Amino acid sequence: MAGDASPRDGTATRLSRRLSTGDAVFIGLGSMIGAGIFTALAPASTAAGAGAIAGLVVAACVAFLNALSSAQLARLHPESGGTYVYARERLGDLWAWIAGWSFVVGKFASCAAVALTFGSYLAPGYARYLAAAAVIAFTVLNYRGIEKTAGATKVLVLVVLSTLLCIVVLMLGGAPDPGNLGPLLGPNGVYGVLQSAGIWFFAFAGYSRIATLGEEVRDPRRSIPRAIVLSLGVTCAVYAAVVVPALLVAGPDALAASDAPLVTAVAAAGAGSWQWVVRTGSTVATLGVLVSLMAGIGRVLFAMALDRRLPAFLARVHPAYRVPHLAGVTVGLVLVVVVLLADVRSAIGFSSFTVLLYYAVTNMAAYPLEDRERLYGRHLAVLGVAGCLGLAVMLPVASVLGGAAVVLAGLAVYALRRRR
Repeated sequence: MAGDASPRDGTATRLSRRLSTGDAVFIGLGSMIGAGIFTALAPASTAAGAGAIAGLVVAACVAFLNALSSAQLARLHPESGGTYVYARERLGDLWAWIAGWSFVVGKFASCAAVALTFGSYLAPGYARYLAAAAVIAFTVLNYRGIEKTAGATKVLVLVVLSTLLCIVVLMLGGAPDPGNLGPLLGPNGVYGVLQSAGIWFFAFAGYSRIATLGEEVRDPRRSIPRAIVLSLGVTCAVYAAVVVPALLVAGPDALAASDAPLVTAVAAAGAGSWQWVVRTGSTVATLGVLVSLMAGIGRVLFAMALDRRLPAFLARVHPAYRVPHLAGVTVGLVLVVVVLLADVRSAIGFSSFTVLLYYAVTNMAAYPLEDRERLYGRHLAVLGVAGCLGLAVMLPVASVLGGAAVVLAGLAVYALRRRR
């Protein structure tokens, strides 16, 4: 790619810096305030009952620690790839591979599951075809430039936020029962709270999308840290504003037993005729997650291809749109095949495990920063590693085993690469 400069000096870039701080914030929000708030409430309530609120607080604290580490590293290494790049620069080849592998494999599964969820909400009998159509549409959108992706994400986020506001108003019109919020730790005690925190964390993890688009944000040293912290703060506030009324009006048992917990909460508030608002919002939310996830996976593939850890064609940049177009097309093709041939929605528990491992590596990469490089104390990175690993092992056994299998497969691929 003649004429492209290396991005490793923090200013030059192979891609085009077209995203403002506001654009980056919306991309983060689109990744977090998405399908998670519509679906995570049920399994979190199953694990912890009313303790799901405490689990939400724990997940937010761990996510905030990770955000601080991501913000520090993003200002020093404003490149596409996020934690893959940070691990490469600060920890070495092995940890970079683990981070990249965990992100790509876990997020591919998440993307396919989100696309199938969208199809199922819209028309269950045609779920696979609608999922494939959504993937193709967003592949074309991402191909035409990052500003197109950001523009679509803004629209989707605004629709979802408006929907959530309507849902909160509907729930507050019901008859809240303070007794639904006790006991504080729920029926399973601390273990249940921590398990619910691991489930909630998956819904918070989208702020990494801002870092993976590091080569496409203007003034990255200032904009990326601000966007990461701001988007996470807004998401925490939105989640709390939705979860507390839902528990008050419906109770944890009803939410745990529901496939659509916010529909259940709205019905419990006596506004069942408005459940179409919830279903519309959840459908749009899945699209917001899908478009940002696909863009993020493409940028990590791009970064790994630049380092010759993946085929070189994935590192090509479109001469006009300045995006890694072949990496994006590859993501789209793989996802279309997956959603047409397999239903992976029941097999993505490992994604939570791999996301937590990914952020543990982020905190590990932040630990060795020199005093002149860091914005926050080294002890916060230690707490971040402990929080991520602690939540990872508290996940359901099937999720832990699935995640461990994914990581071991990645290590086997790494060993084969080294041998060759």
